[in-house]
Amino acid sequence: MTLLNVGIGLLAFFGFGIYDLSRNRKIDASVIKRYFTGNGLFTWLLSPLNTLLDILSLPYINKGIYKLEDLPTTHQAEIKRLIEASHKENLVEKLAEKIKENPRTMFFFKWYGQEVKNDIDVPSFCEPYKYIKTIGVSVFNKKQSTSKHFGPMRATLRVLYNVNDMKDKTAYIEVGDTLHYWQDEKLFIFDDTLQHQSFNESDSPRYCLFVDILRPCLIPSLAAAFVSVLCVLLKGVNNVFYKNWKVVKP
Repeated sequence: MTLLNVGIGLLAFFGFGIYDLSRNRKIDASVIKRYFTGNGLFTWLLSPLNTLLDILSLPYINKGIYKLEDLPTTHQAEIKRLIEASHKENLVEKLAEKIKENPRTMFFFKWYGQEVKNDIDVPSFCEPYKYIKTIGVSVFNKKQSTSKHFGPMRATLRVLYNVNDMKDKTAYIEVGDTLHYWQDEKLFIFDDTLQHQSFNESDSPRYCLFVDILRPCLIPSLAAAFVSVLCVLLKGVNNVFYKNWKVVKP
């Protein structure tokens, strides 16, 4: 391989990164640095694959931020089923004792299609789902927030549902120029390869379903195959993404 070919390859790879980064809003020098040299680096490395996933998902255009009704009825049904289960199972009561003084705790019940066994009994989360691949619960204790970050791959969409009631606008998620307050709307669906940051500036814990659902596409089995690959890829780097969390999983 000649130096010219290497240069063309690197230029093309950088081009994928530029396209991927351009999908974000409120881009400034800090966002660019974070994407290419910070916690967005893994997203950049996967940008050619993510671009391919955007193409393979057509005619379902990536909206970035979604309403429930933007998804196929099959996807909507599974999300509604999971939300109902979270209330039926008294999720907050079951997890309250576990979080103790941990600033942030992540409980996993499914991890990219694989069942996760732990000592928290939530039978409804162990039932089969066709489109939902990850089921977790993200718990922020009072006065906690994440740093700004990017998710790795666009084979799935991130579905968040705030299970407990927040009484004011001090608990929210920021995606680009969108601020979503859990007091106003409990459900939020978005492409998590966009830069985002979560906040709980209230004086009480925030319990949020943390779900990955297959992106709508003409061949769901293809998206599921990418999720299986992602599961393998993330096994070795999981601690990078959740290094500031107490993670409850094997």
